[in-house]
Amino acid sequence: IPPAAKKIKWCFFFSLFLLQVLSSSFAEQTPCLNGFDSEVFTFKVDRPYLHRGRKLGRVLFNDCAGRGYNIYSSTDQHFQVDIDGTVELKTQLTLHKVQEFSVHAWDSEGMRYTASVRVENVDKTNHHYAQLEETKNRSINVPLLKLSRTKRSWVIPPLNVPENQRGPFPKEIAVLKTDYVKETKMIYSIRGEGADQPPMGLFTINKNNGSLYVTKPLDREIKDKYVLMAHAVAADGEVTEKPMEIIITVIDANDNKPVFTQNPFLGSVPEASPQEFEFMIVNATDADEPETDNADVRYTIISQDPPQPNPNMFIINSITGGIRVNSDGLDRENYPEYTLLIQAADMMGNGLVTTGTAVITVTDSNDHAPQFEKTTYTASVPENKVGAVVVKLPVTDGDEPQSPAWMAKFKISGVNNGGFFSISTGPNKQEGIITAPLDFEQNNKYTLLVITENEVPFAKPLPTSTATVIVNVQDVNEAPVFDPVEQIISKPEDLEVGTELTVYTATDPDTARAQTVTYRISSEDRAGWVSVDRDTGLIRVKSSMDRESPFVKDDKYKVLILAVDNVPATGTGTLVIELEDVNDNAPVVEEREIKVCNKDSVPVSLSATDKDGPRFLSSKWTNFSSKQNQVLFPMFPAIFKKDVFQTD
Repeated sequence: IPPAAKKIKWCFFFSLFLLQVLSSSFAEQTPCLNGFDSEVFTFKVDRPYLHRGRKLGRVLFNDCAGRGYNIYSSTDQHFQVDIDGTVELKTQLTLHKVQEFSVHAWDSEGMRYTASVRVENVDKTNHHYAQLEETKNRSINVPLLKLSRTKRSWVIPPLNVPENQRGPFPKEIAVLKTDYVKETKMIYSIRGEGADQPPMGLFTINKNNGSLYVTKPLDREIKDKYVLMAHAVAADGEVTEKPMEIIITVIDANDNKPVFTQNPFLGSVPEASPQEFEFMIVNATDADEPETDNADVRYTIISQDPPQPNPNMFIINSITGGIRVNSDGLDRENYPEYTLLIQAADMMGNGLVTTGTAVITVTDSNDHAPQFEKTTYTASVPENKVGAVVVKLPVTDGDEPQSPAWMAKFKISGVNNGGFFSISTGPNKQEGIITAPLDFEQNNKYTLLVITENEVPFAKPLPTSTATVIVNVQDVNEAPVFDPVEQIISKPEDLEVGTELTVYTATDPDTARAQTVTYRISSEDRAGWVSVDRDTGLIRVKSSMDRESPFVKDDKYKVLILAVDNVPATGTGTLVIELEDVNDNAPVVEEREIKVCNKDSVPVSLSATDKDGPRFLSSKWTNFSSKQNQVLFPMFPAIFKKDVFQTD
C-alpha cells in the first residue's frame, strides 16, 4: 500500500475511533430507557419443517433495573420465550413462508412492552429470488436486497417497517444490491408514493450504495402500505436493471385507544329477568390493525350505580360486550335505573384503556301480585234487590300503574252457592265488585272465597291473594204470589148471579213470618161482574155477564185479583174468563126505511145483523100475514102482499 494511502487509511480509522468514543460518551450521558432493542426481530430458517425445541434466536430487552432476566410471553402458541429472551419452538411447525407474532415483556415496575417477531423461511437454493441477508456493520434488522446474475428480474418479499419509530432519522430500512456492482458502478433511484409522489420525500435512497431510508415515523392508521419502484442504472449508462417493485408494509404499533361507538349506551331489561339473560351489547372499535392484539378489545364492568341490591347485578362478556343479568333482585319499583361504568382495553384487556357508560332502564314485569286490603269482608244486602252491590273489594299492586301487570281481575272460587253471585272489575281496575239477587227464604247467609290476579300472567310464580266474603241476606217483606199468575177458565155468559166460578189463591213467600193473606177485586174492574171471598179466594158471579159487552175482548173478560198480606204487601193475579156464547140477541134489519114505487117497482134487498156469534145466524126469512102487511104498510097493499122478516 503506498504511504499516502496508508496515511489516509490510518486517518480514517482514527476518525472512526474518535466518533465511537464520542458516541460512547454521549450514550453515557443519555438516560436509560426500558424497552426492546428493536421494534421487529427477524429470524431466518432454511427449511420449512421445524422441530420442537429448535432455538431461533434472541429478543433483546433492556431493563434499566439491571435484572439478569426478564419475563416474556408469546401471542403464538407454537413459540415460547425463555427468561433470557431465547425464542424456541414449543411444537412442531411447518413454515411455508413467513410467521409473525408478538412478544410481550415486563420491566421491574410492571410496565408491559411489545415487539414483533418475524420468522422467515429462506430457501438459499432459489437464486432467482432476492435474498434477505444480515450484513455486517449494519443494524440487525436491515435486510440486503440482492439480485443474482442468473436472473435479472428483481423479486423480493415486502419490507416491514414499524410505525411510530423513534429517531434519529433518516433510518435505514434496507439495502438494494445488484451483481452488476462487481463490474461497474451502479446508480440507484426510487419512484412511487412516498418517494417522488405524495407524500414525497418519505423514503429516500443512497444513489451510490442502494441504502433505502425512511425519513420520519410512519403511521399505519394513515397508510398501511407503500409501493415503490427501484431502479439501478450503470453510471456509464450501458447497463440498466429492470425496475424492481418494493412493497413497504407498515407494522402496527399499539398507538390507538379503543373508542366506544356511542356513549352512553342505552338499554333496558325487564325486572325479574333470569340470570344469564343478555339484553344489550356495548361495542368499541380500535383503529389499530385488525386481528392483532393491538385491536383485540376486551370489556370489563368497573362500577355499578346504585350498588343495590347486589353490587354485581350485571356481568359483561369480555369479548362480545354483551351485558347479562348476573343476580336475582331486579326491582323496578325500588331501583328503576342503573348506570354501569364500562372499560374497554386493547391487547386482550392489558393495553390502552378507555371508559364509557351504559344506562340501563329496568322495565316493569308482572312480579307483584295484587293484594286485598283485608282478608275478610262482611256485608249485608236486602233480598231480591236486582243487581244489588253486595261488597267492593279494593286491592293494591306494586307494578306500574295502568299497565296490564297492575290491572286486577277477580273470580269467585268454588261452587258460588248456586250461581247467585257475580263479580266484576271496577272502573279503576283495582277493585272487585260482587253483585247478586238473593232470596232470604232460600238462605240468609253465604260465604264466598274471592281470588285476584292480573290481566297478564305473572312473570314468575307468585302466591295469589284471597279474601273471604260473608254475605248476610236481610229479610224483606215480599208480596203474596199467585200461582199461576194468570188463570184461565171457560164459562157460559148467561150464568146466574151467585154461581161459583173458581178458587184463585196466592201464597206468601215470607215463610218465616206468620201472615194472613186476604183477597179483593181491583178497583179497575169497571164491569163488576164477579166477587171474591176475602178469606178463601172463591170467585162468584156478582152480576149478569154479557159476551157482547164492550168490556169483553175476543170473548175474554179479565179481572185483576189482589192478594194482600199483613204488612201490607200486595200481589196480583189475573183471572181470565172465556165467555161461551148463548143466543140471547134477536137479529136486527139494518134498513130502517126503504122507498118503492107502485109502478115498475124493482126488488129491494134487506140485510140483518145479530150480536150473537156466527153459529146463531141463518138465512131463513118468514112472511108476514096480510093483516100484518096492512098494519105495517097500509099505503102499499098491492105491493106488500107478503111481508118478510128474517129469524134466527
